[in-house]
Amino acid sequence: MIPLTWDIMSSGLQETIRFLLMVVAFTAAIEGLTYLVLHRMLKHKYALPIMLILPALVAVMALVIYPFGFNIYLAFSNMSMYRFKQFSVGLSYGIQNLLDVFRHPVLQNVTFVQLLGRTVVWTVVNVFFHVLGGLFLAILLNRPMRGKAIYRTLLVVPWAIPQVIAALAWKGEFHYQYGFINLVLRQFGLQPIQWLSDPKWAFVAVILVNIWLGIPFMMVTILGGLQSISPEYYDAAQIDGASAWHQFKSITMPLLQPVLTPAIILGIVWTFNNFNVIYLITKGGPMEGTDILVTSLYKAVFEFYRYGFGAAYSLVIFVFLLMFAGVYLRASGGFRGVDER
Repeated sequence: MIPLTWDIMSSGLQETIRFLLMVVAFTAAIEGLTYLVLHRMLKHKYALPIMLILPALVAVMALVIYPFGFNIYLAFSNMSMYRFKQFSVGLSYGIQNLLDVFRHPVLQNVTFVQLLGRTVVWTVVNVFFHVLGGLFLAILLNRPMRGKAIYRTLLVVPWAIPQVIAALAWKGEFHYQYGFINLVLRQFGLQPIQWLSDPKWAFVAVILVNIWLGIPFMMVTILGGLQSISPEYYDAAQIDGASAWHQFKSITMPLLQPVLTPAIILGIVWTFNNFNVIYLITKGGPMEGTDILVTSLYKAVFEFYRYGFGAAYSLVIFVFLLMFAGVYLRASGGFRGVDER
């Protein structure tokens, strides 16, 4: 692997600053021209609102649409560290990059199918326990109790802590000799676990950390949904003799669906693309045993410098993520209203 030199970093920084200055100048020019045309020439009554919307539109064009389009362009190239300036673009390169994603190991040993399966397990397990834990805690906090504000604050702490700090702290707790978890296991006469040396236990470790980090978000979201449900529904159900389970199944869950669906979609996207937790705790190891799609993409681009391949690989990940979210929306009825379920 070729290390990044100061000249390469300096050149990249200069290009970034130049691009940002061009965007600012272009936005200001477009704003002024738009206001002049709409207000002075066409006498448009919405000239000012349109002018104020333009910076956000330009920002979306510059920060989302342009990078996405350039990524598609790179996917049909043979760009790498060795061909950083003199790379070629063509349909054959795009087809070859896509075939390489599926036919050859993405990194050294692990294949795309293995990474996809591990990513699906990672996403499903995490989101399931995020929703389950968040729902349980939200129902508890929705009931009258003393010190509710204190409990709510304490339970939000994992979500409020920056992921980098939390991941590095948990990495220390999983240390074989000095970590708190293994110290507790020894106190109970149990054998310590090779949390960061055994691929299976390392994968369990990063899942546990991400579950701990993700439950508070679901708890806060679901709690807001629970507090929006009118108590009259439960009063009427109690008069009819409905049990607590029937109230939960027939009132709580259907009325929570409009809140749960976007929260779960966000959870799926965030977890599917969660890079920090895995990379900071295990760096995808040991033996590529905890790599998922996004960490392998990072390694393919920034450790193996396969830019054209990485661009094609990112498009494949994007398509699978859309499919994953779409399947959930269709299965959950997220496009339908409460009355249509």
